[in-house]
Amino acid sequence: MRTTLITLAALLAASTAAADYPEKPVTVIVPFAAGGPTDKVARDLAEALRKPLGATIIIENVGGVGGTLGANKVAKAAPDGYTLLLHHIGIASATALYRTLPYKTLEDFEYLGMINEVPMTLIGRPNLPANNYAELSKWLESNKGNINLAHAGVGSASHLCGLLYQSAIKIDMTTVPYKGTAPAMNDLLGGQVDIMCDQTTNTTGQIEAGKVKAYAVMSSKRLSSGALAKLPTADESGLKGFNLAVWHGLYAPKGTPKAVIDKVNAALRVALKDADFHKREEALGAVIINDARLAPAEHKKFVEAEINKLSPVIKAAGIYAD
Repeated sequence: MRTTLITLAALLAASTAAADYPEKPVTVIVPFAAGGPTDKVARDLAEALRKPLGATIIIENVGGVGGTLGANKVAKAAPDGYTLLLHHIGIASATALYRTLPYKTLEDFEYLGMINEVPMTLIGRPNLPANNYAELSKWLESNKGNINLAHAGVGSASHLCGLLYQSAIKIDMTTVPYKGTAPAMNDLLGGQVDIMCDQTTNTTGQIEAGKVKAYAVMSSKRLSSGALAKLPTADESGLKGFNLAVWHGLYAPKGTPKAVIDKVNAALRVALKDADFHKREEALGAVIINDARLAPAEHKKFVEAEINKLSPVIKAAGIYAD
């Protein structure tokens, strides 16, 4: 009887805490260094989320090990809604890139909803003979064994895109890893490497300035702004069904009360409609999520599907980050 009373009391206390949530600042862990694209998304969202959630949002950068250190910190945090995780596609790719993870991606988090998608673009060095995707396809075919593909490091979005692209066109390339997008882009501009697939946040400026050759956007439909609007999709170019974007989502530790999950999700839906947030994200080439993936259950289904899509390609390439 005493055990039952204690359990009931604990449940009532948890219920009351959830009903009063939030009573203090909410910390959002970004598992990467400050200043990067994911950190920018987090800080823009924090500003838009503050009012509908009714709490101060604190961004904490916990970088290292491809985002797994920050993700693990949230997985092991108290499930009370005061420590959240904002992560990108890496939460899905890590399941194949790392032989062991300190958490279970589909079991140790509550999924709160998707935020945005940042499409990938296929670009080439400025002196590459090909001027459009059809010409690029011919050039790749005639230069098998002599193609250098740059990427921003093992496990990066550009690395994943490069692997998927090689698999889709069935042409192996020499992948050249760099410590970040900036040095990779510098060598592409200088002609030391041939092509790269990277997100619009990193390529739009170079495309608009005419400093690189742009061939395709790896999204399901064309983008609507500036020079990117002229780019055909991979699907239009003959890569049927090819679609890859750097997406971001929001997570909480497993066991976070449903009332808290519902409050955060409701606030997120309001934040994603904020006009200033839209302007900031559009400037990055990002597309705000406005579909079923805003719901926690659909968010989780999407991540599971991404794991199933990325894992075979990563494993087939024999790539491990640890």
